[in-house]
Amino acid sequence: MPWSAALLPLAADTPDASTTLKETHENVTNAASFIEENWAGWLYLGLRILLIIVIAAALRSVVRKSLTKLITRMNRGAEAVEGTALGGLLVNAERRRQRSEAIGSVLRSVASFLILGTAGLMVLGALDINLGPLLASAGVAGVAIGFGARNLVTDFLSGVFMILEDQYGVGDKIDAGVASGEVVEVGLRVTKLRGDNGEIWYVRNGEIKRIGNLSQGWATAAVDMQVKPSESLPRIREVIQEVSDSMAKESPWDERLWGPVEVLGLDEVLLASMTVKVTAKTMPGQQFAVERELRWRIKEAFDAAGIGIVGGLPAEDEEAAAADPSAAVAPPSALANPTSPQSLAATPIPAPAGPRITK
Repeated sequence: MPWSAALLPLAADTPDASTTLKETHENVTNAASFIEENWAGWLYLGLRILLIIVIAAALRSVVRKSLTKLITRMNRGAEAVEGTALGGLLVNAERRRQRSEAIGSVLRSVASFLILGTAGLMVLGALDINLGPLLASAGVAGVAIGFGARNLVTDFLSGVFMILEDQYGVGDKIDAGVASGEVVEVGLRVTKLRGDNGEIWYVRNGEIKRIGNLSQGWATAAVDMQVKPSESLPRIREVIQEVSDSMAKESPWDERLWGPVEVLGLDEVLLASMTVKVTAKTMPGQQFAVERELRWRIKEAFDAAGIGIVGGLPAEDEEAAAADPSAAVAPPSALANPTSPQSLAATPIPAPAGPRITK
């Protein structure tokens, strides 16, 4: 079949083999020359970036392991003294554990952010990337995120300072204003409380404006005893002193009482009663148990000593007292005497004796 002249390739359009080989040789030569001229710089740049990454990873690992060992040592020290007298109060293992873990988590995160962030900036600088626009964009984005999540940032910062300052911990009974109860868990953003009725309160750390810790330091047990005004005050003081001395020598009250039981004196004096106020310094959280036990012992001691308590059973002399015979007699009346003016005024007028005149 004969081919058309239009379909046959022209001699001018056919590439010359020698020209193609020459161009290829020049390209390869140029590439080799470029690589030969720049391979040292590339190798230096690669080794520099690799060295930065290795140093950053090693430094981060060392810092995190050091912080972990420090936290473990703190927890071990807390567990060592937990079984001693008052150890559960002064060094609460669970409280120390959560506090140390929270602090360790914050420190590890901050260290990782600083180390990796610095390494990233150094790598970008080694690649001759202009960091000015990047840092400016990051600053604007940080401001926008911080403004939008200001409540979250406030909660986080408040939680960090609460943990660092040890304002409260697990097991403490606190009054946070918006809620009160026993601290179950302390977080960087939320504090979990268990109320008196068993409910769980989740309180944001940023919403806590004031904190009343009822478990730190010491507590005061106060007992008010109402007795009759006729009782001897020195005898009352002597009986209460005997009760407090015996209570302070018995377990577990010898650890719960942190000071002697004091009789402050008369708190109130009325016609039918007088109030004697008794106080004692106790272990935090144990004031109510000490108050109940102290009332129990003082009541038994008063009964044994014959000291009357207002509102209690009447005394034996009052039970044996005879009733007043005049209590059942009605008061005298003026109408009982027929000659009294009241009786004469109430007497009916007699009818006239003469004949009656009628029309």
